[in-house]
Amino acid sequence: MAAYPDGKASAFEQTRVNTVRLPHHPTFLYESTMNKLLKITALSVMALTLASAHADENAIKQTLAKSMPDVRVDAVRPSEAKGIYEVQVGSNILYATEDGKYVFQGRMIDVESHSDLTERKLGAIRLAALDKLGEAKMIIFKAKIPKYTVTIFTDIDCGYCRKLHSEIDTYLAQGITIRYVFFPRAGKGSESYNKAISVWCAKDRNAALTAAKKDQNLDNKTCDNPVDEHLQLAADFDVKGTPMIVTEKGNIYPGYLPAKELVEALEAEKKVH
Repeated sequence: MAAYPDGKASAFEQTRVNTVRLPHHPTFLYESTMNKLLKITALSVMALTLASAHADENAIKQTLAKSMPDVRVDAVRPSEAKGIYEVQVGSNILYATEDGKYVFQGRMIDVESHSDLTERKLGAIRLAALDKLGEAKMIIFKAKIPKYTVTIFTDIDCGYCRKLHSEIDTYLAQGITIRYVFFPRAGKGSESYNKAISVWCAKDRNAALTAAKKDQNLDNKTCDNPVDEHLQLAADFDVKGTPMIVTEKGNIYPGYLPAKELVEALEAEKKVH
């Protein structure tokens, strides 16, 4: 540092020291102001983006409400593709342009990661629907040492549903807890529908279901039951046949799978992030 003979710093050097050390120096005030302005600008851009997104979402909802009044739109949110919005209808996903003029259905695939983005979202929606239904409205066969849990849409009179249930001990031994939800394919008021109600209203539902699957006669019973809710859930999930297996990640395996193959599928599922 340069100094005068008396040991004091030069005026220039003194000014430089003050600039560095004093927080109230105009340089610091300028930097502080600029930081604030940058933050305000960033927040403003974010707010405008969110406002635009909400405007697009509302526009889509209004357009769909006018053009498809019977369709219940549960949510509209931006998708991963620019200008395309994800429209949740029950447990299904549609896609729409930002003006709501065009709606289409299909799979959105991330070509870089080779992942099915639609199925991932559908899985989460299915799990939320099952959580909303709750285990109190299911018939559950619990594994002693649980490793996996699956939910199965079942029809008491379905041949492959009966085959699967006849091997229930094998599934349980593999650590698979099975949660049953009824889907009498013949519909409300059918013989299978009435059997499902009788099973639900039995004192021991698990034993009654096993007996019904073996085609044993059941006492006809009625009570408050969730069978209609099960049917609605099956419709929301677009269930076409039984058994239909839903995994802990919300993935679907239509049809019968032996315990060993199901374990392999569930293990493979764990490795997918």
